Amino acid sequence: MTPTSPTKLRVAIVGGGPAGIYAADILTKADVDVSVDILERLPAPFGLVRYGVAPDHPRIKEIVKALQRVLAKPDVRLLGNVEYGVDVKLEDLRAYYDAVVIATGARADRDLGIPGEEHSHGAADFVSWYDAHPDVPQSWPLDAPSVAVVGVGNVALDVARVLAKTADEMLTTDIPAHVYEGLRAKTTTDVHVFARRGPAYAKFSPMELRELNHSPKVEVIVHPEGFDVDDHGMEHIGRHKAQKMVLDTLANWVGRDPVGKPHRIHLHFAEAPTEILGGAGGATTLRTERTRPVGDGTVEGTGQVTNWDVQAVYRAVGYRSTALPGLPFDDRAAVVPNDGGRVLDLDGDPVAGTYVTGWIKRGPVGLIGHTKSDAAETIGNLLADAAAAGPTAVLREPGDVDAYFAERHVDVATFDHWERLDQHEVALGVAEGRERVKVGDRAGMLRAGRVS
Repeated sequence: MTPTSPTKLRVAIVGGGPAGIYAADILTKADVDVSVDILERLPAPFGLVRYGVAPDHPRIKEIVKALQRVLAKPDVRLLGNVEYGVDVKLEDLRAYYDAVVIATGARADRDLGIPGEEHSHGAADFVSWYDAHPDVPQSWPLDAPSVAVVGVGNVALDVARVLAKTADEMLTTDIPAHVYEGLRAKTTTDVHVFARRGPAYAKFSPMELRELNHSPKVEVIVHPEGFDVDDHGMEHIGRHKAQKMVLDTLANWVGRDPVGKPHRIHLHFAEAPTEILGGAGGATTLRTERTRPVGDGTVEGTGQVTNWDVQAVYRAVGYRSTALPGLPFDDRAAVVPNDGGRVLDLDGDPVAGTYVTGWIKRGPVGLIGHTKSDAAETIGNLLADAAAAGPTAVLREPGDVDAYFAERHVDVATFDHWERLDQHEVALGVAEGRERVKVGDRAGMLRAGRVS
C-alpha cells in the first residue's frame, strides 16, 4: 500500500446517503490533496435513495448511478456496515482524520402531538419495511380495510399508493419475497389522506400526485368539503408554479363520477387530526376538526368534529433527525447546532474539525439541489479551516483505520463488497424478469458481497 502523503487532508464522512456522497464529491474536486472515507452503518450505500423512495418510483433512483461514480473514485473509500457510536466514536475518528463530517440524515418520524398517537404507525417505519431495510422486522400488519394517512407530502402519497395498490402491481419493482407476501395479504380497500389546510398548500410534487391516478385498480377521490382557496392561497400558488399545477390536478378530480375500481384513495382537505382512539389492537377511530383559513396561510378550528372509522393510522408529517453520541443536539429543531456546517458546542463555539451536512444540518427539507448546495457550504468551510489548522490526525494511513476495525471484529463492507451485492441483486431480478430484487436482511447482504 502506498503511504499517504503527510499533508494529504484526511476526512471521514459519517453517512453514505446523498448528503455524504455529495460532500465527498466536492472534496475530491477541490484543489487539495484529499483522502475520504465514507462510514455507512448499512452494508449498502445511498441512504434514503435506496431505503426511502417507494419501489414503484424507479426514475428517482436514477440518481444512484451518479452517486456510484463518486464512490468509485480512487480517493474515496466506502466503509459500510460500520455504525457510528457503536463501532467507532467521534474521539476515535479524530485520531485518523483531520476532519469529520456528519451526514446521518433523518430517519425518525415526527409526532402529531395529539392524544392517542401511540395507536398510530410512523410512515418512515412503513417505508423502511416496504423498501426492505435490513434492520426492521420483515412483517407488517396490513389487516385494516380502512386506513388514515395524515400528511400532504410525497411520503404521504407513497404510503397511500402502496397501501392501495395490489401486490401484483408492485411485483414489477425490486421488492423481495417477504414484502410481496405481506402486500398480498393486505385487506385495505380505502385509504383516507388528511390535510390540515386547503389544497393550495398541499406539498405533493405534481408528478407524484398525477402518478397516484395511474393504477388500473385504484380510484382517487377528492372530496369537495374543505376544497376552498382564499385570497392568500391564490397569492401562494401565484408565486409557486408547482403548487398551481398540483391545484389544477386536484380541481380536475373534484366531483368525478366513481368508476367502481376495487381500491380507493380519498383526499380530504381542511381536516386537522385531533385524537386517535384505539386499544391494544391499534387504532379504531381518527377524530378530526374542520378548519378554515385565517387569511395568512394558517388555519383555525371551526368546532365541527368528524369521527372516521379506520383501523390503522399512519403519520406522514415529516422526518426527524436524532441525537448522536459525542455531539450537541438541538432537540427542538432536531438538528446538530452549526454555523454554515461547522458544529457548535453548548457555548456556541465551533468544535474543531467537526462538521455537518444534509438534513442533520438543516432539517428534513429540500430536494437534491438543496443537498448539493448544502454540502458545498460545509465543505467550503471545512477546507478553509483545514488550510488554517494544518494536519491534526496522528494515524494517517488508510491501513490504520482498517486495523482499528479488524481489532474490533467489524465486518466492514467495502465498495467492492457493494458491487458484488449489487450484481447479486441484479441477477436475482433477471431470474424473475425484473431489473433487481433486493436482499432484505443484513446477514444475506454481507454474505452476497463476500468473495466466493
